[in-house]
Order: sequence, then structure tokens, then C-alpha cells
Amino acid sequence: MATAAVQLPEGWNINESEAVMSNDPDKIYKEWNFLRSACPVAKVDVHLTEGGGHGYWMLTKYEDIKTAASDSTTCISSKCAIVPSDPRGIRRPPLKFDGKQHTPYRTALDRTLKASRMKRLEPLLEQHAEIQLQKLLDKGHGDICGDFGGKYCANIEKEWLNLSDASATHLEENVYPFVQSWRTGDWEAVKKASDGFYVIAKDVMADRRHTPRNPEEDPASSLLLETDTEGNPLDEYNLIGAVRQALIVAMIAPSLIIGAITRHLSIHKHLQRKLRNDPSLLPSAIEEFIRLYTPYRGFARTPICPVSFQGVSIPADEPLTLTYAAANRDPSQFPDPDEFIMDRENIATHLGFGRGKHRCAGMPLARLALKKYLEVLLRRTTDFDVEGECEFARLPEIGLIACPMRFQVAGGDRAQTIMEDGERSDACRGSS
Repeated sequence: MATAAVQLPEGWNINESEAVMSNDPDKIYKEWNFLRSACPVAKVDVHLTEGGGHGYWMLTKYEDIKTAASDSTTCISSKCAIVPSDPRGIRRPPLKFDGKQHTPYRTALDRTLKASRMKRLEPLLEQHAEIQLQKLLDKGHGDICGDFGGKYCANIEKEWLNLSDASATHLEENVYPFVQSWRTGDWEAVKKASDGFYVIAKDVMADRRHTPRNPEEDPASSLLLETDTEGNPLDEYNLIGAVRQALIVAMIAPSLIIGAITRHLSIHKHLQRKLRNDPSLLPSAIEEFIRLYTPYRGFARTPICPVSFQGVSIPADEPLTLTYAAANRDPSQFPDPDEFIMDRENIATHLGFGRGKHRCAGMPLARLALKKYLEVLLRRTTDFDVEGECEFARLPEIGLIACPMRFQVAGGDRAQTIMEDGERSDACRGSS
């Protein structure tokens, strides 16, 4: 390890630290702050990585993480893309492909995420936000992550991928158990759930081969247009894998951010009122929320040759985590990083969507989904508060996977306060 600018406490062990073992974001953020000064490049010896091995290097400084993410030639994604990793070592494009192998899959997905497509999807996403949120408003309460976020995201996937109602329902019902099994290392349960997602992907590809759709409107049809480096059609196994990957990718992160934003606005009433009174501020607010509540800490790359960060040499073939959530709270890049500050001059430099060739393809869709959610939430309510205990995500994510809320509903006779008598819960209220 590098020479520490801050002396490590006697007996301190990275493997037992909050940064590695805790799921509480506030504790993790605090530990990352310590690590940036004391041990910005730390070797961790727990959590499963590709090939059944253990151990990885944790980076916590913005510049180091940005550098590793941007250098896709040296730090590749095909060997280990996530910590903890599926021990089966399955490679699905585009995340687990590099270089020229990665290009056709990314090109195909990008084709379906242009501004014109987002404009056509916008009213559909707003409708889904209205329908799913209404279920909570009718009761006056509900889990904004589980009762709303998962269902809303399943319908976003339905519209983007042009899925059947049955497939969207399957996603809605099975993604959360799948992710929980991944987090706990129950690989048999992971395989069982994943097999169900593969059935959907196979059906989608078979349908598009028989009846292709507009490639700018349909990811599977777009994939069928692409060829490999020799001009041959893409391998069927990988095509199905790409659709399978797309099924899940938009189901996890948006729900985590939805929970974080909703909780934040329930605490910071002045900001809630400001955004409700002026929805034109939402795009700027969303960028700061993405920086502040980046939902991933376990994306990884593997150097193909020795690399050095902060004077620490990392051998070839040893995974390193691109701890994006830590990078976005590095005070050397973002002053007062734990504070919500609208319109930061350098907000465009945040790593909430990653960086480099593997930067999140779904950025336009994610931004649109959050915007439509917040528009509907703020329009349909006059206030909302956390009600009860929240549940935190495990590695590779960071954030809320359960956040019970109670709402005051706007409009007509429903404008009355729905909150029950008694003090508002302070559960889950921590640093902003």
C-alpha cells in the first residue's frame, strides 16, 4: 500500500472496514473519506471475483477511478466487470466485451436511445409513473422502491425493448429476488431466475428474426443489423445474451436512485417546494442527485499489465473496483461533496454513469425516467415523509432498496393530509 498521509489506526483491517462490510451508505461514505487520505488504493481480500478467486483493489479517488474507467485498452471489462462476480463467468455483451467485440453491440443499443426515441417514449413513461404512483397515493403510503420503483422500471423496460405484458410482469416479479440472490451469493437462485430472463430474451430474438421492427425503435432488431469484425452476423448466443443483459440493466439503478431522491426531498422540504414550484429546475437537480447518490460501488476492470495508482503497483489480472459512488464524493473534485448543490460548475464531470467505452448506454432513458417520476410525484403530492425503516443495498450497489413513504395527496378532496397522527418518522434520516 502507498505511504499513508493519515496514519492507519492500530489493528485496522480493510477487510473488516465499513467500506467493505457495511451496507449503510453514511458509514461507507465516511470510510471512503478516510481511505482517500490514508489508503486510496487498498487491497481487499474478500468477495468473490471471476474464476472463483477472492480479492480486488479498491480505488477511492476521483482521478484514479476516472483514469481506470477511461483506459479501456489497459483496464478491460471482459475478465471481471462486477464485484462480487457470478462464479460461472458468463460473458454477456456489451458489458463483458471489449474493443472491437464490444462495438457492434454498443452501436445497436445507442441507435435505440436517440433524442427522437426519447421524445416518443416520454408520454408513455409519464403514463406509467402516473399509474404506478397512483397505487401508493390511493393508500396514502407505500415503499417507493419496492412498490413503485421496481414496477415503474419494469414498464420502462417494456417500452424500450417492446416486451409483451407477460414478459414485463415476469420482470417485475422476479428481478428483486434475482438481485437479492446475487447480493447474498445464492448462485443457484441466481441461475434459476436468470434462466427465466433468458427465456424472454430468446423469445424476443426469435420474434424479431421473423418480424423485424424499426431498428431505431427496437433493440433486438437493431442488434440484428450489426456484424462482427469480419462482416458476419453476430453470434446467436451473444445476441440473446445482449438482450438478457438489457432486460436487467435498467431495473436496478433507477429504483435505487428513486428511493434516494424521494428520501432526500422528504428531509429537505425547501428543495421539495422549490422543485414543485419550478419543474424547469428538475434536469439540473437530477444531475446533482445522480452525483450525490450514485448507486454503484462494485463495477470493476482488470488490468492486462501492471498499473500504478498513487504510487501503488497493481499486478496484471487483479481486478480493481471503479468505486463511482466514492469518486463522486471526492472533495478534490466536488467541494462540499456530501451537500446537494444545484448547478455545480463542474457537474458534467460526475461519474454517475461511468466513463469511457463502457459508460452507461441508457443515460438518456435514465434521465428521462427520473424526470417523469419527479414531475408526477411533485404534481400529485403536497408533501411526503419517510415512514418506517429503510433497507440498504448490498455490494455491488449502494443505496436504498426499501424506503416506506407516507404521502399528502394534492387535488380536490384528497388535498387533505393523509399522514396519521403522531410524530413523523426520523427513520433513515442521515447526512444529506
